[in-house]
Amino acid sequence: MGRFRWVVGGLLFASTVINYIDRQTLSALAPILREQFHWSNSDFASMLIAFRIGYTIMQGVGGRLFDLAGSRAGFVIVVSFYSVVAMATSLAHGLNSFRFFRLLLGFGEGPNMPGATKTVSEWFPKRERALAVALFDSGTSIGGAVAPFIVLYAYKLFGTWRPVFVLTGCLGFVWVIAWLRLYRAPQHALSTEGAAARVRWLDLLRYRQAWGIILGRFLLDPFWYFISEWFALYLVSRGFSLEKSVLGFWMPFLAADLGNFVGGGLSGYLIARGWPVGRARRTVLLIFGPSMIALLLALNTKSYLAALGLFAYAAFAYAACSTMFTCLPADVFQSRAVGTVSGMAGTGAGVGTMISTYLIGRVTDAASFGPVITAAAVIPCIATA
Repeated sequence: MGRFRWVVGGLLFASTVINYIDRQTLSALAPILREQFHWSNSDFASMLIAFRIGYTIMQGVGGRLFDLAGSRAGFVIVVSFYSVVAMATSLAHGLNSFRFFRLLLGFGEGPNMPGATKTVSEWFPKRERALAVALFDSGTSIGGAVAPFIVLYAYKLFGTWRPVFVLTGCLGFVWVIAWLRLYRAPQHALSTEGAAARVRWLDLLRYRQAWGIILGRFLLDPFWYFISEWFALYLVSRGFSLEKSVLGFWMPFLAADLGNFVGGGLSGYLIARGWPVGRARRTVLLIFGPSMIALLLALNTKSYLAALGLFAYAAFAYAACSTMFTCLPADVFQSRAVGTVSGMAGTGAGVGTMISTYLIGRVTDAASFGPVITAAAVIPCIATA
């Protein structure tokens, strides 16, 4: 397979960046849209939940799609679909229509992560998988970091928000062209044991390893979606200006990008030194998961830079742990089951995120972000224990 596997890794990274730019367009425009449409935090949360419903359903179904259809066709279908939906969001005219388009966007974007995990399992040996996962998973951080700048620039350029959705939606079609020109399935996939056997969901749920991955994602992933979907509103709630909030928005994403590679690199280094794969992954989780408790310090700080720094470190630690959880399906299960298990874990993450999103909207409307920050600091410690 030579070095071409890293070209594949680069394509997966690019797809994840575009995936997150499309997803983050609404969050980056949230302060502007809230003012125009007079949305409460609960209204905004309802749109995020609509996305999460579609995303959660398609994590499991989409993972199965990639196991059956393969990576090449699978990515063409899902990226084309969510790019059309992202562009169509420019037609939204109120809360219900935004909810509808977010639901469809969730359907389209849900299969991206299980599809990427399956592709990595076919192209990369175990010692390199964590680094390959870190590469494509870092697209979530890069996409989240650049989205506010792209969106704000486009908004100022056009003077209105509708063309912004069209612009960001077009990016996916550029990626599809590159994918079709460059990608071919590997002649000899690295994970082929039992490839001929079709694995049922119920069979996979009999394994405690599957439940461990699902539960870990259920508890850990809501932290990331709090950062990616609520961070700008949190900063504004603390009294910082919209411009300052947008400029600082990128710091946790950049830190998460670094965390992906530190977590993946550290586990890969330990495996190369002869550590068992499972022990190397668990060591990274035990180092970084409990350290997210440092976010509690953000409750009392009044410094803008201190708040950014604390959130950035928590995002760094989260990403190191997230890379481990993303690797686990490929580490533990056979190739024909990797996409399905990854999708099941994504479904668990989606359920956890829907619950947390609803609670964030209710709690912040009734009180403040204080209880939310406390939960965001404590729950990841449980997830990685």
